[in-house]
Amino acid sequence: MKIGIPRAFLYYKYHVLWETFFEELGIDYIVSPETNKDIIKRGEAHAMDESCLSSKIFTGHVDYLIDKCDYIFIPRVATFGSHKETVCSKFQAIYDVINNIYREKNLKILYYSIDILNKDTELKAFLKMGKFLGKKKVQVLKAYYIAKQAEKTAKMIEINNQNNLLNSDKLKILVVSHPYNIYDEYIGKPILDILKELDCIPILGCVVDEKKAREKAKAISQTLPWTFNKDLVGSIAIYQDQVDGIILASSFPCGPDSLVNEMIIRRFKDKPIINLVLDGQEGTAGLETRLESFVDIIKIQKDEHKEATNG
Repeated sequence: MKIGIPRAFLYYKYHVLWETFFEELGIDYIVSPETNKDIIKRGEAHAMDESCLSSKIFTGHVDYLIDKCDYIFIPRVATFGSHKETVCSKFQAIYDVINNIYREKNLKILYYSIDILNKDTELKAFLKMGKFLGKKKVQVLKAYYIAKQAEKTAKMIEINNQNNLLNSDKLKILVVSHPYNIYDEYIGKPILDILKELDCIPILGCVVDEKKAREKAKAISQTLPWTFNKDLVGSIAIYQDQVDGIILASSFPCGPDSLVNEMIIRRFKDKPIINLVLDGQEGTAGLETRLESFVDIIKIQKDEHKEATNG
């Protein structure tokens, strides 16, 4: 049996957990390639027109995996514990959406659902999945706990590496974007590449202690419902005094991000902020121009501040 994992959406957040789990159980898996023009076209051809770019990319990765594996892994996440800990509806509905899009192909899906309000915990999701894969409960539990430790270790290393970057004398730009956007080769990685070419250090808002970030987010908004957005808002509170500017990068037309980004612009006025909407268009010329101008503005402001301080 071979499992296909779409390299999109929650893959960038949980890939260490999922891949380690399958490896510990001896389950063969294939991950779709980095997002490219072909995958974008596949997604646009099959996804609903109203879908955000990230949803279309996920659909494109699913489409790529068809006929290359026995089951496609479609992770569904709904709630993390209360009505105040929810996620965008695209994560809640993704299983049904994919099922509907490919209803005529009789797509075989490996189901995985986390919905704490309905008592579907992460552990329960893995136990169900392991049972479906024909593994004994003790094997599944062992694989899960090993995978959780691998995930924890990977996260600690990631945060420590980023903290080391904060000691640099170069311009540091906080990039506030979901992992599935900023790590995506086609739509997000060009931002990081351009910043590095401009001799800046990108600091990623998604690389943060999530527990601390969510506590910080409470002080900024008591009504923000989306857990993943809370992580990003809290990351700004954590990193804002250590960076020179902030980039908000979201996919078109993401509803939650559009609301949250507007709130961020209004609440955080001590740092230069630029709002980038990623639409999947080819070429980076326009993006390069906007980022160059943004970095120039930051440099001018820093020089003026230095002159005023020394004067």
